[in-house]
Amino acid sequence: MATESIDAREQIAALRTRMSEAIIGQAAVIERLLIGLLADGNLLIEGMPGLAKTRAIKALARNLECDFSRIQFTPDLLPADVTGTEIYFRTDEGGEFRFEPGPIFANVVLADEINRAPAKVQAALLEAMEERQVTIAGKTHRMEPLFIVMATQNPVDQEGTYPLPEAQMDRFLMHVHITYPPVEDEVKVILLVRGEEQAKADVPREGSSGEKPAPIPQEAVFAARREIAAIHVSDAMVRYMADIVNATRIPAEFGDDLPRWIDIGASPRASLALDRCGRVHAWLQGRDYVDPEDVRAIAPDVLRHRLTLSYEAQGEGVTPDQVVAELIQQVALP
Repeated sequence: MATESIDAREQIAALRTRMSEAIIGQAAVIERLLIGLLADGNLLIEGMPGLAKTRAIKALARNLECDFSRIQFTPDLLPADVTGTEIYFRTDEGGEFRFEPGPIFANVVLADEINRAPAKVQAALLEAMEERQVTIAGKTHRMEPLFIVMATQNPVDQEGTYPLPEAQMDRFLMHVHITYPPVEDEVKVILLVRGEEQAKADVPREGSSGEKPAPIPQEAVFAARREIAAIHVSDAMVRYMADIVNATRIPAEFGDDLPRWIDIGASPRASLALDRCGRVHAWLQGRDYVDPEDVRAIAPDVLRHRLTLSYEAQGEGVTPDQVVAELIQQVALP
């Protein structure tokens, strides 16, 4: 058991290091991707164009032993383009229908610009995310044990988009925001991309292997998940997580601002997500127990897409992150 513990930690640490080499200035985003992977949950990643949303997900898939697929969502996409469909084949004995899997049948699925797809396609994708299976022509086709959807969306370009309903947003474990990097990191990004372009242009020299390190095995993820399942969460911490979520439903009991800002509170999925992500965060910090800092660290990502703000809050320019920060201040520590 001890060997497994050391192995899993070393492998996940190596995965983080490799991703950091490809993604400059987004350490928090890399951590959130790893939390989603280890918590066995799906992520919605939002940020302005060019902030390495797709690159970060590809870096994860490239360094992990997995099948990767990318779905570029467009308004004319059909559900079968995502899930797959049955196709009629002629044989010597006559004919038969065979299921041709769609791109959803992969270990890591990048759903690029998910808000550009119409409601039927979004529903087909989210059903697969929730049930981990697809039913076509009365037959159920299950996903692989390692299956995660990482969806991206652009917060500013609303032309030709279909915003996800609140009930479907709730199915994402976390809603990750990517912001602009500091200028010092942007300089490093320029140098990194220039180096990659030069490497592609160079003809491999004789005798140079050019071999890439072996990808991190899937078993490392499963081993880490087993350890995370055993992370200790005290009764007081469970109550603390439930209190935070419950405060979104009875904001009038927590100061003067929260009842003006919150229109609809979070569902019980938020409590479950805090528990799952809190345990992963503690494991990544090298602890075998969850403390309040773990919950506070991941609370914005868990709650920002599960709160419906009032018109008054929107008029004042209040963001979900500001509301979560106020919640954390108002809810008593265990």
